[in-house]
Amino acid sequence: MTRLTTSVVPTTRRRPAKASRHLGRLFRIVTALWLPLLLIALWWIFSATSRSPFFPPLPDILVETWNQWVVFGAWTNAVSSLRNLLFGYVIGVLIGIVGGSLLWRLKYLRIAVNPIIYFLYVLPAPALLPAMIAIFGIGDMRQVALIALGSIWPTLLNTLDGMRGIDIVKFDTAKALRLGGWRTYRWLVLPGAAPQIAAGLRASLTVGIILMVVSEMVAARSGIGYFILQSQAEFAIKKMWTGIIVLALIGTLLNYLFVLIERLSLRWYYRSRALGGS
Repeated sequence: MTRLTTSVVPTTRRRPAKASRHLGRLFRIVTALWLPLLLIALWWIFSATSRSPFFPPLPDILVETWNQWVVFGAWTNAVSSLRNLLFGYVIGVLIGIVGGSLLWRLKYLRIAVNPIIYFLYVLPAPALLPAMIAIFGIGDMRQVALIALGSIWPTLLNTLDGMRGIDIVKFDTAKALRLGGWRTYRWLVLPGAAPQIAAGLRASLTVGIILMVVSEMVAARSGIGYFILQSQAEFAIKKMWTGIIVLALIGTLLNYLFVLIERLSLRWYYRSRALGGS
């Protein structure tokens, strides 16, 4: 009889905890979705009777989005944009992480290049479009180079700040354990700066998406930005709105995908924060 009670009590205790976790997840989902769904519903209702050529009804825009991006093959513009974004973003953030690591390691180099870095950081990347066209022409290489250039600085500066913010006691511990330079970098510096590097990577992604569109609006032959600008020039306003919606959806999905990867990669960090908060 005693064995029976000890086997039942833990399961009855686990069930309320499991149910509360599910309710907490459901509450978070509802909290995240109610405002966007409300705004979409209001847009649908108030635009239903619109006769303005500049603000067509949302149902008409959605039908046109399906026709343009699925039936008529405008999705090739999205493929071109995402390809350039991928190449430019990867090149930019790799340069940013490596450059930030070198500047953290080499103090006098950091002091020497600091003014140049901050000058390039505050310089708007779209202002370099004419120079990029002169150097790379009007092909995809010019777009990749512009995205890469804009993606470098948020990652580089966050990498540098994250590495400089590591507690000096940890380096003393690594020295006492006789870890070499590479092992210290691999097992101490990179994990310690990882949350700050992730913040830089996310900022670089936002900059990359903006520059992807900007670069496609000048001297381009394909891409979402090219599609939007051409539709506006043809006075095909409904078609233009489809490009804006597709761009917004792609940007939102990429950001949520990044957050998911970040949460999985930095599980240990968020778990330690949760334990520290409790």
